[in-house]
Amino acid sequence: MPEISPQLARQIACTIAAEIGAQSAQAQAAIALLDEGATVPFIARYRKEVTGGLDDTQLRNLETRLTYLRELEDRRAAVLASIDEQGKLSDELRAEILGADSKSRLEDLYLPYKPKRRTKAQIAREAGLEPLADGLLGDPTRMPEELAATFIDADKGVADTKAALDGARAILMERWGEDAALVGELRNWLHEVGVIRARVAEGKENEGAKYRDYFDHSESLAKIPSHRLLALFRARREEILFLDLDPGADADAGHVLAEGRVAHHAGVKAQGRPADKWLQDSCRLTWKAKLHLHLLLDLFAQAREKAEAEAIDVFGNNLKDLLLAAPAGRKAVLGLDPGLRTGVKVAVVDNTGKLVATDTIYPHEPRRQWDQSLHTLRALCTKHGVELISIGNGTASRETDKLAGDLIKLAPELKMQKIVVSEAGASVYSASEFAAKEFPNLDVSIRGAVSIARRLQDPLAELVKIEPKAIGVGQYQHDVDQFRLARALDAKVEDCVNAVGVDVNTASAALLTRVSGLSSTVAENIVVYRDQNGAFKSRKELLKVPRLGDKTFEQCAGFLRIAGGEQPLDSSSVHPEAYPVVERILKQCGREVKQLIGDAALLRGLKAEQFTDDKFGVPTVRDILKELEKPGRDPRPEFKAARFADGVEEIRDLKVGMILEGVISNVAAFGAFVDIGVHQDGLIHISALSDTYVKDPRDVVKAGDIVKVRVLEVDIARKRIALTRRLDDVAPAPREPRGNDRDARGNAARSGGRDGNRGPAPRPQASAPAPAPANNALAAAFARAKNGS
Repeated sequence: MPEISPQLARQIACTIAAEIGAQSAQAQAAIALLDEGATVPFIARYRKEVTGGLDDTQLRNLETRLTYLRELEDRRAAVLASIDEQGKLSDELRAEILGADSKSRLEDLYLPYKPKRRTKAQIAREAGLEPLADGLLGDPTRMPEELAATFIDADKGVADTKAALDGARAILMERWGEDAALVGELRNWLHEVGVIRARVAEGKENEGAKYRDYFDHSESLAKIPSHRLLALFRARREEILFLDLDPGADADAGHVLAEGRVAHHAGVKAQGRPADKWLQDSCRLTWKAKLHLHLLLDLFAQAREKAEAEAIDVFGNNLKDLLLAAPAGRKAVLGLDPGLRTGVKVAVVDNTGKLVATDTIYPHEPRRQWDQSLHTLRALCTKHGVELISIGNGTASRETDKLAGDLIKLAPELKMQKIVVSEAGASVYSASEFAAKEFPNLDVSIRGAVSIARRLQDPLAELVKIEPKAIGVGQYQHDVDQFRLARALDAKVEDCVNAVGVDVNTASAALLTRVSGLSSTVAENIVVYRDQNGAFKSRKELLKVPRLGDKTFEQCAGFLRIAGGEQPLDSSSVHPEAYPVVERILKQCGREVKQLIGDAALLRGLKAEQFTDDKFGVPTVRDILKELEKPGRDPRPEFKAARFADGVEEIRDLKVGMILEGVISNVAAFGAFVDIGVHQDGLIHISALSDTYVKDPRDVVKAGDIVKVRVLEVDIARKRIALTRRLDDVAPAPREPRGNDRDARGNAARSGGRDGNRGPAPRPQASAPAPAPANNALAAAFARAKNGS
């Protein structure tokens, strides 16, 4: 990419600053730090004075926009060079290109000069027909056939007047179709008034049954929710639906308006002159053959990009909620990976996460070794002091949950607690290269049980071993740009890991890799050094790790914790570079660091302004004082577990009106899915999440939340459950839909299951809170959204 001038760099900073709600100087400072190799977590936490306190969200947005704008400048330079090489770069065109503020505007300007295969218009120009086109456009009083007759030339391929007029029309159509001003005007207009229309492909009605609500569907492109748009695009990709984009609710009238806009821009009027009809037909064909398809593809691409961004944001936020779920902490855990014929895989990890025992038991069909399984589990739990039982939520989960309940009754002295956890991604981890390195001699099936046990102790530390996309809390995750998805999810994981901090003496290489500034190679080197030399005694010792130099140390040190080391501050988030600030505080207070740490009364009485210097300002000193109150504080919530209702183990056990406790397993734009312990998650539609209007489900719930819900409807045959958080809601009597009633109630379909790949999703709620969804059509829609029926 060509080097950007200082003036252009300042302009980019100004643009970004306005978008993220900051000053230009703040954006420039952040950009400079990023260019020097600093990470977003490091800048957000330890360079507040430099950036004026930009937070991690602003910095992530800045990083994304910086990439876009620099790519825009790279493309701008290439466009200018290309047009200049053609000898067609006028001062006016250069000014327009330099003023283009988006990639689409830039491409509009470049379109007439873009190298392309020989077109009909090009051939017509070579045949000398451009004067004919200009003549009829400039003087519509002339008779087209008469003027065209003067351009007949068999040697140039113009056999008759029809050929001459066709060539002249091709020239005008290309000229108008590549007019940047006209294209831009029509794009903006079509974006505002455009209606996306879907119709089923002939003979695809049965194959595409899950998309039946879209077999004859129309909706405003500007207002269609992202999840529904992605569903339509998926159906088109599967060749179930044809999609079109019409200018307005009345397609025919809309196209006439579009043709009129082309004519107006071209200066064509219907005044009864000889060439008027020919020119109007040229405008009509320009819209139909050139502009409509071009703009449809362009606007669909823009809409898809926006929808994908929203879907990626949903996935990222859900992932963040899971990663920052409450850890059970240092407790010995019995991990159970449920199964029927293949048995229940058993793994016991001690309070440090070390694997200490494994087994396989067969309590369920077909062997039914219930008592023998209980005896085996009791012996393991007694021997290793198990405090928690972690049960995967897959096949045979509730049967295994009942087994765990009997185990707790059998060994009351251990005071164990059982928790059902999501096993999403456990199989991916089991077969991964990382798992093979961690447990080279352990059967793949048992590795899943280890993961299930550990993710209860510390969800963050365990889930970072799994590719984020495999965790399965996304919305249409397989329909979005996979590179953008991976980059966004990696950023979320990085932010979460660094927000919590990492114990360098216990962390896996997978976890260390997510720490600010650490590459996978350096993370591996840290683990190797630790294995060879024992636990790190201080942060300074990290500098002895191969390839961990001063710059890397600066980026990572504040996020790495050393408990019980030589320097008490090494267990906190105070960066080593700021230790001199703490020394000034200690000197004024006349305390040792161990005496100062945790003394909230004393620390709250200190004023940050007393301890600032040229490098560390008030924001950093305030952070230091807050951290000294409770060093290494964990931002994650206190550990709690949902209690599933006794006797409610399968969908057939559910009754309308039941009030149950469950765990939010996933949040989408149209509602939230809840695990209530019956192998089938129910759905709370967005309109039933609260007594007040909810615009975004994440405003009221997030993945991992424990909630109370009321069962509104159960469809056993289709495994569909409708729930509400409004515990006084009563399910209305079912009724047949009338007209376009489905738009108000919502219909959905989802393919995939726990992989987060969604199909058509429910219609959005009305502007005011709708009645709780509780009819057969809606319950079916909800379950299809979750299970892809």
